Amino acid sequence: MTSSQPIPHTLSNLQHVSYALNNGVAELILNRAEVHNAFDEVMISEMIAVLSYFAEHKQCQVLVLKANGKNFSAGADLNWMRKQAKMDFEQNLNDAKALAKLMQDLDTFPKPTIALVQGAAFGGALGLICASDIAIATSRASFCLSEVKLGLIPAVISPYVARTMGNRASRRYMLTAERFSAETALKLNVISEICDDLDAAAKPIIDALLANSPQGMAWVKTLLSRLEDGVIDQDTIDYTSERIARIRVSTEGQEGLNAFFEKRQPNWLQAAAMSEPTPSETQGAR
Repeated sequence: MTSSQPIPHTLSNLQHVSYALNNGVAELILNRAEVHNAFDEVMISEMIAVLSYFAEHKQCQVLVLKANGKNFSAGADLNWMRKQAKMDFEQNLNDAKALAKLMQDLDTFPKPTIALVQGAAFGGALGLICASDIAIATSRASFCLSEVKLGLIPAVISPYVARTMGNRASRRYMLTAERFSAETALKLNVISEICDDLDAAAKPIIDALLANSPQGMAWVKTLLSRLEDGVIDQDTIDYTSERIARIRVSTEGQEGLNAFFEKRQPNWLQAAAMSEPTPSETQGAR
């Protein structure tokens, strides 16, 4: 296997996830189908490592989060939960911070992210979906925030879930622990589309993303993050004015504008057309 970027040691012996990179599209694949892709501390650390790798990978333009097997993820692994029950406060805090880092790393990933969801997506899995930029689910997908049934709360994932679903819907589904359908998830903005052929549904979205300015898309993500509180004051006006002025005079902004007026493709598309397909990179397959 060859790659323009060295593979770090952290990705050499993956157990619970696998990854691939082809023609600018990276895949992070949950790979514990035998336990419905349930989370544990190993899977969390491996996902963080893969996200870190692709965040810096120059050939990665889009990240697709998907899962092998019938279910996207059933949430927390039972053996992991037994370990947590025996941990003291400091150990539990460190454990929770690892999951929080995973959610934040996905939420702030500098390239567009798409979650493809089939089957069950419970607990932390719903956090991953809400931390992704775009999510597509099959018609038989189902979702649940079941933590209160166990005397717990969906704390670490709550910022992403509440931002996506809104506070009112979050109150209902976090309090009742009801299981809800793909149709309901669509109404709640958890997913943007229902389609039983997930790869086919993702393709036109991926094609659209690959046509766009990589810098522009990265800056859109940071822009929207800054605007999450909904406040429009002088600081907001100054910030947004500075952002558009700065990107206009940037190298990629100048290239995009000049390409438009010269009626040619911008160089990021020309470079992609001239480049050889990236060899598939796969690790950790089981």
